[in-house]
Amino acid sequence: MRWSLALKAIEILGEAPAGLGGILLRARPGPVRDAWAAALAMVAPVRRLPASADAEALDGGLDLTATLAAGRPVVKPGLLAEIGQGVLLVPMAERLSQALAARLATALDEGGPLLVLLDEADRGAEGEERVAAALADRLAIHLDLTEVRLPMAALLAGEEAFLPEVDDMPAGAVVDDPGTALASAAVMLGIDSIRAPIQAQRLARAHAALAGRMAIAAADIEAAAALVLGPRATRLPPGEAPPPPEEAPDQPPEPPPPSDDSSDDSPDDAPDQTPPDATDIVLDAAQTALPPGLLDALANGVQMKSPGGGSSGAKLRSLTSGRPAGVRAGAPGRGARLALIETIKTAAPWQKLRPQRADGRLSIRHDDLRIRRFVARAESTTVFAVDASGSAAFARLSEAKGAIELLLAEAYVKRAEVALVAFRGDSAAISLPPTRSLARAKRELAALAGGGGTPMAAGIDLAKKVAEAERARGRTPLIVILTDGRANVGGAPGVSPQEAALASARALGATGLASVFIDCSARPRPEGAALAAAMGARFVALPRLDAKAVVAAVKAVAG
Repeated sequence: MRWSLALKAIEILGEAPAGLGGILLRARPGPVRDAWAAALAMVAPVRRLPASADAEALDGGLDLTATLAAGRPVVKPGLLAEIGQGVLLVPMAERLSQALAARLATALDEGGPLLVLLDEADRGAEGEERVAAALADRLAIHLDLTEVRLPMAALLAGEEAFLPEVDDMPAGAVVDDPGTALASAAVMLGIDSIRAPIQAQRLARAHAALAGRMAIAAADIEAAAALVLGPRATRLPPGEAPPPPEEAPDQPPEPPPPSDDSSDDSPDDAPDQTPPDATDIVLDAAQTALPPGLLDALANGVQMKSPGGGSSGAKLRSLTSGRPAGVRAGAPGRGARLALIETIKTAAPWQKLRPQRADGRLSIRHDDLRIRRFVARAESTTVFAVDASGSAAFARLSEAKGAIELLLAEAYVKRAEVALVAFRGDSAAISLPPTRSLARAKRELAALAGGGGTPMAAGIDLAKKVAEAERARGRTPLIVILTDGRANVGGAPGVSPQEAALASARALGATGLASVFIDCSARPRPEGAALAAAMGARFVALPRLDAKAVVAAVKAVAG
């Protein structure tokens, strides 16, 4: 199903691309992605954006070699001008700098080339970069081929096996108001982008034009729902949506009468197939292309993020190390490195206006100097603060240990660390200092005990202290609190334990540290929601606590 949708997207992009922007493709490097790219190259000219490209590669600039040879400024065109109305393929789109992403978004707004962004980030590795949200939002079609597997016979058949197939499916009834149906479905699916329903209607119109239809039919809005709305969904439609299909059994008894009667019935049925029915068609089609993991996330009480967005580790600007991020004016020194080529390019156009040197060398002034910039991603630390008090202490500690082990299993790849603060009795203690060693975590957590009162304020304060220490190390901390939200120990004379916990929560919120408050009580209580609001944390209710649900909640915030 997803492969046929991917081929249909190529056909639409090749024949009627107006207003669609392009495709955001999530796929790992491999034969499936290569086969899809080969099919794309058969319907449109494709140019690949080099990994080392900068703004000058897109817009063009001074050709240094030609300038020095000619003795006058010679400008070379950029990729955007060379491609024209072709397709620009962008590998590793999740690693695009903000400047390049903004320039590509501007090119789309100006009617530039179509973009195909290859998002190669692992969906499970939420700490990795994500495609810039503003850029992803401008691309109508979103595809996910991470779970697609093609048979070896098809891969060996050659490029012809991957040509878009002719769609022989019936078009269905004409939709009177497709815009309303698509917009209503977008709201029901939790899509907050105002571009999405507009793009969906454009795609439906293009799909109809490919089939030679003047009006948009049911098949067209189904294609738009599967290619545009479904992959953007962040929730399932409300429970009220399913009942309309139950009206279908009322219709079958009517066809048996003669053809004259059937023709008389069709006008009576037409009013029932207007916006409500069209919306149901859109929702049904969209649910065939939901993002992988959406159902599991919703089952765990975690809301999915829209495609594109931030990541767990903050970007740190550096002059010495990291990924190259262009140049800026400045003098080398204190670790900053001279960008020689960019310095010469800046100075070259001014040589005719400056006094000529006797030795024929370039005249370079302080204002011409350029230094390199780098961007490094801060490593992350997840600080668990676990309520180890009361009868449920064993279950909470058990699932916290499981979550820590699951996160540490990915820690080497993501360079992340995990710490554990346990609070019970009348105090809190660091049960596991920040580490990425799974063996050490298992060893130190094995004998962790529980029971006693709930000193919530002490637990929050110690978690804040650990997180602030991690931030001072240049890391990006995230605090995860697992509790039932009821404090019964702590506080100064005249101050209740709950008031003391609220004061500690406000102090944590004032630091700006990211946090998640997981209420694991059988029935979520207002005390927990109040604490989460005070600390500015995402509140997640998990009555059925398990390690995978905790990890999903953490990744939803860290991602």
